[in-house]
Amino acid sequence: MIYREVPGFRPLELDLTAPDDAVATIVYLHGGGWRRGSRLTPLPGFEHLAEELAAQGFRVAMADYRLSGEATFPAPLEDVRAAIEFVRDGKPVFLWGESAGAHLALLAALGGSEVDGVVAWFPPTDLLGVPAAPDGVSREALLLGAPPESVPELAREASPLSYAHAGAPPVLLMHGEDDDLVPATQSVRLAEALEAVGAPVELHLVPGARHRWTGADPAAVVATSVKFLRAALPR
Repeated sequence: MIYREVPGFRPLELDLTAPDDAVATIVYLHGGGWRRGSRLTPLPGFEHLAEELAAQGFRVAMADYRLSGEATFPAPLEDVRAAIEFVRDGKPVFLWGESAGAHLALLAALGGSEVDGVVAWFPPTDLLGVPAAPDGVSREALLLGAPPESVPELAREASPLSYAHAGAPPVLLMHGEDDDLVPATQSVRLAEALEAVGAPVELHLVPGARHRWTGADPAAVVATSVKFLRAALPR
């Protein structure tokens, strides 16, 4: 279904998978370096994630957002915020994302959107801390419209690390120790920043796992994530 129409852009869609009496809604955001991917391209090994989560009582909204070839930051964050408001039904709302989607989920949650928790799988959290591309045309540069080091204020604005605060919703950071695309230190640094201000955060580094959970046990990372969300449900 269409959740947002921005003049001049493609209609933005999300797919809802819902049990009869959901305990909460999960807005799930795909990865792809902000420049590719869609709600229709799941991680290998996680093709039935929405159905698995629905079977455990969660309403799941797999949402698209504008990619960097369509619009630069903050366009995708604005889309995520719109998706959150579209699915509100009076029950708790969680965000769950992978890589670029986890980055957007963290930005939305830490930057003011009212949500009850975030699951962030291998997220970039500090765009100035990502190694610069030799030619300046990195994923981050395409998102921002310029290399991060040339627009440091915008890069900080687009970095979840900038928004650690005591009133943050519960955050679960999961990262492969051997991530070959987004260093695990990106999650470690955000976890340390949240801990420093007394915000609720869990950090799980998965031994032997690389980006997109290559080398990880899909069932185990999903189980850890669901356990976290159940603990974060309002009492």
